Amino acid sequence: MTTLLIALGSMILYLIAYNTYGKWLGQKIFKLDPNTKPPSIELEDGNDYVPTKKGIVFGHHFTSIAGTGPIVGPALAVIWGWVPALLWVLFGSIFIGAVHDFGALVVSMRNKGKTVGDIAGSVINPRVRFLFLLILFLALTIVLAIFGLVIASVFKQYEAAIIPCLIQIPLAIIIGLFVHRKGANILIPSLIALAIMYLSVAYGDVGVLHDWNHHMGEKWSPLTWCSLLLIYSYVASVLPVWTLLQPRDYINSLQLISALALVVIGLVVAGLWGGAPVEGIRPPLEIAAPAIEENVSLKQLPLIFPFLFITIACGAISGFHCLVSSGTSSKQLRCETDAQFVGYGSMLTEGFLAVLVILACIAGLGLGVHLENGTTLLGLDAWNSKYLTWSTSSGLGAKVGAFVEGSSNFLTAMGLSTTFAKALMGVFVASFAATTLDTACRLQRYVVQELATCFDSKKESTASATKNPLSILKNKHGATIFAIIVAFGMAALPGKPGAAYGTGGLILWPLFGAVNQLLGGLAFLVILFWMRNRGLSTWFVMIPAVFMLALPAWAMLYQIFVASIGSETSWIENGRWLLVSIGLTTIILEIWMIAEALMAWRKLSNQDEALIEGVTE
Repeated sequence: MTTLLIALGSMILYLIAYNTYGKWLGQKIFKLDPNTKPPSIELEDGNDYVPTKKGIVFGHHFTSIAGTGPIVGPALAVIWGWVPALLWVLFGSIFIGAVHDFGALVVSMRNKGKTVGDIAGSVINPRVRFLFLLILFLALTIVLAIFGLVIASVFKQYEAAIIPCLIQIPLAIIIGLFVHRKGANILIPSLIALAIMYLSVAYGDVGVLHDWNHHMGEKWSPLTWCSLLLIYSYVASVLPVWTLLQPRDYINSLQLISALALVVIGLVVAGLWGGAPVEGIRPPLEIAAPAIEENVSLKQLPLIFPFLFITIACGAISGFHCLVSSGTSSKQLRCETDAQFVGYGSMLTEGFLAVLVILACIAGLGLGVHLENGTTLLGLDAWNSKYLTWSTSSGLGAKVGAFVEGSSNFLTAMGLSTTFAKALMGVFVASFAATTLDTACRLQRYVVQELATCFDSKKESTASATKNPLSILKNKHGATIFAIIVAFGMAALPGKPGAAYGTGGLILWPLFGAVNQLLGGLAFLVILFWMRNRGLSTWFVMIPAVFMLALPAWAMLYQIFVASIGSETSWIENGRWLLVSIGLTTIILEIWMIAEALMAWRKLSNQDEALIEGVTE
C-alpha cells in the first residue's frame, strides 16, 4: 500500500505544483501573452522555425529531455535509500528543474529562438557567449558519444526491442509527409502508428524477425551501432523538423506515455492483488529497499552529498534540457502561453517518470528476479541481487536491467507475458535514448554554427570570408558532419583496455552527471541576468543557480583530486587523463564565466545606483 500511496501522492503533488507555482511563474513573473508573435511565426522558414500545436511540441520536448536519464540516474541512486532519492526527484523537479526548463524556453522565445549560449552574449557579455558555447559543445559531445552506446547496450540485453525501434523511423516519415502535405490532423495517423508499434512489440521477435533481432543484437558490435546511429542522427538533424523529428517524437510520446499508463495500472493491480504468481502464490507488493542505507562502507557508497545530486540529473534537473528548450522547442511553439504546458509540464512529467523508476526498483524488483538456474528471488533477496554493492549496480546494463525487470513485474501482474513486458520496457528505454540522440545532434549543429560565427571578423570582406575554412561550419551540413565526426572519434575508442571499439562512451560516462548539472547552473545564470535586466524578481532563480553551480563543481573536483565514484582513488591517481583534462577545462570555463558574470552584475548595480541618484537629485 505504501508504494501505491507514493505513486498517487506524487501525481497529486505534481498537479498542484503545475496549477499553482507553474501558473504563478507564467502569469505573474514571465507574463506570457497569447497575442505576442512567437519566433516560430515571426521567423518561419519551414525547416527549424515551424509553428506547431502544443501537443506535438510537448511530445517532441518530453521525449527529447527524458532520454534514459530519468531511468539510469534514479535506478542507481536508490542504493543510498529510496527516501533521499524520492525527495530530490519530487522537490528538485518542482522548484529547480521545471523552473530551469520553463525559464530557458521563455527567454529563448523572447530572443527570437536563440540558444541560451547565444543569449548569454547579449545579457552578460560577448566573452561569456563564447565560453558558454564551448561548454555546450563539450556537454553535447559527451551526450552524442554516450547515448549511441546506451542504445547498443539496450539492444544487446533486449534483442526483441530492435525491430520495434527501427519500425518507428519509416512510420514517422510517412506521418510527417502526410500531415504536412495534406494538412491533416496528426492524432488519427499517430494512433494508427501507435497500434502498429504495439503490434511490432508483440510480433517483432517471431520467426525470421527473431533471427534478424538476434543477428543485430549478438553480431553487431557497439562500433557498428554507434556508426549507424550517428548517421541516422545526421539525417534527422538536417531534415526539416516536420519530416522526422516532430512526428517521430510525437508517436514516441504516445507510446511512452501509454507504456507509463500501463506501468501505473500494473502497479495498482500489484498493490491490490500482488504480483504474478510464483509457485502458485501472488507475492505482495512491498518496498524491499531500505529507506536510508546505513551500510555505507559495506556497499562501498560514495558521499551522498554531493553525488546523489549529480547521479539523479534528469528527473530532478538536467542542464541538457535548456538546450532542448532554447534549441528546438522555442522555434516551434505557435503561442507564447503554451510555454507553461511544454516547459514546466514536461519536466513534471519526467519527474513522475523518475518516481515510477524508483518504485519499480525498490518494490517492483521484490515481486521476482528470475535467475538463470530457474530460481526466483523475492523481496529483500531480489533487491540485494541487483544492489549488493555500488560496483555491481553502477554499470549501464545493471541500471537499465533493474528498471526493466522491476517495471515488467508490474505488467506481468496484469497477466501480460514476461516476454512482451520485457520487450515493451526495452523499447521504452531505447526509444527515449534515440530521441535524445537525434535532438542532441540537431542542437550540436546549432552550437557549432554559433561558435563558427564567433571567429568572424567584422572587417572581413565577403571574398575573404568565403576562403575562411571555418565558414563551412556555418552551413547546416558542415556543422552537423563536424559534430558527428568529433562524437564518433570519442565513441569509437575502447572504453577500457581490452574492451571493444565503440565503447568509448564509457570513458566519458563519469563526466556526464557533473557536466550536465553544471550546465543547468550556467543556464540559470543566463536566465537570472535576463530577468535582472528587466527588473523582475529573481530570488527563485538565484537560489537554484548557486546550488547548481556549487554542487557539480564540488563533485567534479572531488573526483579529480580526492576519490572518484566507486573508487578510493582520484582520476589523477588512476591516470584517467582524458577525464582530468575535460573536467579541469570545464571547471576553468565555469570559473571564468562566473567571474565575467559577477563583473557584469556589479556594473548593473552601479548603473542602478547612478540612476537612483540622478532621480533623487
